[in-house]
Amino acid sequence: MQMEDQLTIFQDQNRLFTGERREALRFLKSRKLGQVLIFEDRTGRQTDFDLSGSLEDVLARALPEAASTPRPGPGRPRLGVVPREVTLLPRHWEWLETQRGGASATLRRLIDEARKKDPEGERLQQAQAATDRFLEVMAGDLPGYEEAARALYQRDRGRFLAHSAAWPGDIRTYALRLAAPAFAATEVEAD
Repeated sequence: MQMEDQLTIFQDQNRLFTGERREALRFLKSRKLGQVLIFEDRTGRQTDFDLSGSLEDVLARALPEAASTPRPGPGRPRLGVVPREVTLLPRHWEWLETQRGGASATLRRLIDEARKKDPEGERLQQAQAATDRFLEVMAGDLPGYEEAARALYQRDRGRFLAHSAAWPGDIRTYALRLAAPAFAATEVEAD
């Protein structure tokens, strides 16, 4: 199952649902669940949705393709361009000004080139960051959290399993799913 647009919903320490965003919204809207935590599988970030109104209203707000008109704003919204501030030293701005296409195009090009150079490294880093975000929220107060986090960044699956052994099953299973690319890289190196 691809993690690209998947969400996982927890209530207390129990995983209630994992699935595509549209289905997750249907799940949330169709049940009276009370307090839940929703995580984006790709990033491990918590997210939230306005569930007021009909299911169609919820989908229109939460799914960009469901909206009939593009959101107005600066940049190039159809391309998904998001304006943010970048802080650089004067010598960096001077260099960027001399590059073809301007500063934004040059930064995008440099980032794309860096991503192409080490896709496995990027995938590993994304898996570690996503797992860490999830663990901070759901396991931060659990026994062994700090050592498990260290094991995650050291890519030591055995130590991670040992330090997370006492955790609730759904939390541990989801953390292992998020961390799979990080631990898989270690297992390949060991072969």
